[in-house]
Amino acid sequence: MEGAPHKAAKAEFTECWRTSWKTPYIMRLAFSAGIGGLLFGYDTGVISGALLYIRDDFKSVYKHTWLQETIVSMAVAGAIFGAAFGGWFNDKYGRRKSILLADILFFIGAIVMAVAPAPWVIIIGRVLVGLGVGMASMTSPLYISEASPARIRGALVSTNGLLITGGQFLSYLINLAFTRTKGTWRWMLGVASIPALVQFVLMLSLPESPRWLYRAEKKDEARAILEKIYPAHEVEDEMKALETSIEVEKADEEFLGGGVFSKIKSAWSNTIVRRGLYAGITVQVAQQFVGINTVMYYSPTIVQLAGFASNKTALALSLITSGLNAVGSIISMCFVDRYGRRRLMIVSMFGIITCLVVLSVLFMQASIHSPRISAFESNHFGSNSTCSALLNAPGASSWNCMSCLQASSDCAFCSNGNNKYHPGACLALNDSVKGLCRSEKREWFTKGCPSKFGFFAVMLLGLYIISYSPGMGTAPWIVNSEIYPLRYRGIGGGIAAVSNWVSNLIVSETFLTLTEAIGSAGTFLLFAGFSTIGLIAIYFLVPETKGLPFEQVEKLLEKGYKPKFFRKKTDEKADTS
Repeated sequence: MEGAPHKAAKAEFTECWRTSWKTPYIMRLAFSAGIGGLLFGYDTGVISGALLYIRDDFKSVYKHTWLQETIVSMAVAGAIFGAAFGGWFNDKYGRRKSILLADILFFIGAIVMAVAPAPWVIIIGRVLVGLGVGMASMTSPLYISEASPARIRGALVSTNGLLITGGQFLSYLINLAFTRTKGTWRWMLGVASIPALVQFVLMLSLPESPRWLYRAEKKDEARAILEKIYPAHEVEDEMKALETSIEVEKADEEFLGGGVFSKIKSAWSNTIVRRGLYAGITVQVAQQFVGINTVMYYSPTIVQLAGFASNKTALALSLITSGLNAVGSIISMCFVDRYGRRRLMIVSMFGIITCLVVLSVLFMQASIHSPRISAFESNHFGSNSTCSALLNAPGASSWNCMSCLQASSDCAFCSNGNNKYHPGACLALNDSVKGLCRSEKREWFTKGCPSKFGFFAVMLLGLYIISYSPGMGTAPWIVNSEIYPLRYRGIGGGIAAVSNWVSNLIVSETFLTLTEAIGSAGTFLLFAGFSTIGLIAIYFLVPETKGLPFEQVEKLLEKGYKPKFFRKKTDEKADTS
């Protein structure tokens, strides 16, 4: 549709089901390509649980926060390059071959991680998987869009988003399933090779996108595919629509120039596009700096920081966040066209800021009221078992659990045998001492401390996800599909997507370092500050695009957007006329 954005309304989902039932080939195309979204979501979520066990197997990873952050974030770094390379590869060799290449990268990366003998090998595997994620994130929805009938295109593309959140939820289930299996994290990371292999086999039997074939002057092949997708009386109309669309696309390429830098320069020099980029980049950067991927990548670690020592318990509680994220995506699909993108994002940001501030207060209180260190409890295991930092500290009598854990990476807290909230022991962090502690049915804490606030912290994480997912989770992508003039939509969306990935990389690469430097409470408060800045920027820079034709969005940006409260009366009269 040239005049207005195409969205997946309720009637469209009904039509999608009806059409897919009559023509199973369409669902086969969409499902096969949609596995890329499932892989994308799975890889995003699986590392959060695998990291707990990688830390246990490699002491260097446990002791060096930067190494944990690198293992997590290298997939994001790979995705940035994968998306950039995928754009060129898509145009040069087609959507089908791009998906096949992404599957190969996924498969090799998963196997490399599963058999990794050292942390640096895991990082190589993460980079390979990241390259696959980057290619899949842009190619799967593109293939589904171009190989679907126009009347159900929005519904089928929306299923790709559902498969991403579904993949995240699946990763937490699989993480939980392998907690008692020998090799834990190797199985968790290696399982991703199975759906990659399945998609590779399925895609071998499927055709190239008809749009790409038509542009590559393979019109007979494009017609043959359209005949499988559309009723016979609609095929000719679709061929003419393809011809018109591709002619416009080629004219736009001539206007913008061939090189990436010339396209960026042309976009930035255009006032309308520049204002669109202010809005598009603002929502994408804000989406990451509210801290969402600290929750998706590190949620079991955050649960441990809240006072739950067991890896299995941390993974089980993390299922809540992943499940609520999937539910939030469905809520967004129901309400984004009714209440608008801008309103949903602003309401979402208020909820996010509130949750982050309260989380910060809870973590602060948990730190202040953590169990004290008892000299009797520490000596109970022998002087050689006591953490050296405690023995050498001048004010050790005033220490609590949090003081012990923050004093040195070689310290751990062993809870009181009668009640974990009573004074416990600050012990040396090694396997033999850990065994002594657990042999007496005590809990062993290395990240957080026993806390009566822990359950409330997990509930707030759930509320945070519910606040985030329906608004800031989906609306930024919708805004970026609507805010740019037609001929600049590709380059504008690309710039905004890169800003999203880069912001994601910054946040995921610094989260654990921040928790060590300023504590969990300080880190969540910092994200609340970033979220407040994001809320202000969204309020002043991002217009409502709900229901507006693209031409009207251009006029809105040409005049310059102002929030209603700051408009003059003459401006409001002009808007209504």
